[in-house]
Amino acid sequence: MKHLEEETLSSKQVFKGRFLKVEQDEVRAPDGKIYYREYITHPGAAMMIPILPNGNLIMIHQYRHAVKRVMLEFPAGKRDGGEDSLLTAKRELLEETGYSAKEWKFLTPIHPVIGYSDEQIDLYLAKDLSKTEQQLDHGEFLEVVEIAPQELMSLVQQGKVTDVKTQIGAFWLDKILRGEWN
Repeated sequence: MKHLEEETLSSKQVFKGRFLKVEQDEVRAPDGKIYYREYITHPGAAMMIPILPNGNLIMIHQYRHAVKRVMLEFPAGKRDGGEDSLLTAKRELLEETGYSAKEWKFLTPIHPVIGYSDEQIDLYLAKDLSKTEQQLDHGEFLEVVEIAPQELMSLVQQGKVTDVKTQIGAFWLDKILRGEWN
């Protein structure tokens, strides 16, 4: 696959916000020509699939300004200062839902928007949950909901859950619950 790679000749930051940074690279493509590539850099994130003892899932409703909608999602959050993604998962589960988990299983990394970002989200299964107290970040507003896995899959099938990380998590969970993946 080396023959498909591009050589980066130069890089510069063209935008720096509070959270997002946009880079512009000058590259030499496989055809030898020079092109410019723009992309958003991201510190990485973790997403959790929290399963209650009764088999139901803990999820959140959260308004997402970019799409101007309240979305049903698995809890997730960005890594702070290069922290290990499992630490991110544990911190974010507690902050967003008020639950902590004793059993954690890494599932897979995903790159949700490879056309314009280097973002990687690590997916985890979280079990043996215990309820404590939600610790939302300043300016964070969300609602914790309990939902059956079958209901989640129905909402995905109906196109009512469009968040890609949540869809991927739902498909992983479905395979695990069916015993197809361990």
